[in-house]
Amino acid sequence: MSFLNQLLDFIIKKFLVVKFMAFRTIVVKNRCKLEYSLGYMIYRSQEDVKKILLDEIEMLILQNTSISITTALINELNSKKIKVIFCDEKQNPASELVGYYNNFETYKKIKEQIAYSVDFMDILWKEIIYHKINNSLRVIRKHKPDSVDNIQKVEEYLMTIENGDITNREGHCAKVYFNTCFGSDFVRGDEKDERNMFLNYGYALIVSLINREIKSFGYLTELGIHHRGITNQFNLSYDFVEPLRLLIDNYVLSKSVDIKNYKSFFNNIFERKVIIGEKFMFLDNAIHIYVQSMFTALNKCDIKQAKFIEYEL
Repeated sequence: MSFLNQLLDFIIKKFLVVKFMAFRTIVVKNRCKLEYSLGYMIYRSQEDVKKILLDEIEMLILQNTSISITTALINELNSKKIKVIFCDEKQNPASELVGYYNNFETYKKIKEQIAYSVDFMDILWKEIIYHKINNSLRVIRKHKPDSVDNIQKVEEYLMTIENGDITNREGHCAKVYFNTCFGSDFVRGDEKDERNMFLNYGYALIVSLINREIKSFGYLTELGIHHRGITNQFNLSYDFVEPLRLLIDNYVLSKSVDIKNYKSFFNNIFERKVIIGEKFMFLDNAIHIYVQSMFTALNKCDIKQAKFIEYEL
């Protein structure tokens, strides 16, 4: 790297406090005040003042607990349905902004949601798990193509899923999948393994987009079709995210992740082009269509209405 490029890289790392993504995701890293004025978010710090048009923002990630934000800005962000993620002192997603009045038909939608057919929810869950296991198989074939026996096991799981996944093909597949791709010593949930930090952060970003879409359609994230944890306020989001987890897994397996900057590593995930309904589009637009199609399928009890996101590995 030339001296000029090294100097430019140093300046960017040292002084860049607001990172603008091509797909309108803004990450605020340093201590500052965020306020609203005439359609703009105003960023104020000791070093700088910036104006960002709200209509150009898709997602706002606040990675510093020293950031101050005015209620006027929060209200405007909410009214424009801009996803806002608040991080904790470790810069991990801790909460998000979810408005009360995202859909004027909320009461009607919740009644529909409560009345969903249990039998059809089991059919839809089977389809979700089919796509998750199929994506798991694709990841194994890409990163561990010599694991013939494990590939055959996952293929068998894929072909033997039942409605509601009553034989837990998902769980059996997950064990084989993680042991194959991440090593036999890998344990999901082990906080000492930094790879779990990478995966959890990436999953949380996608779940937050799904949360936004569920609320914007007027439904409850708490009422899942399979996940039914009494303390989990995102049961339905965790149902819908399952086939998309492999996008994050592949991302972590494919690239060298810097532990110091792993959150920035995921910023361009939303710039990914994916396919849904035979059309190419950005990931967050596809998630909108995906979630909408899930509700259409549930309301009509028609599995053909469900549209799943396809992505290259």
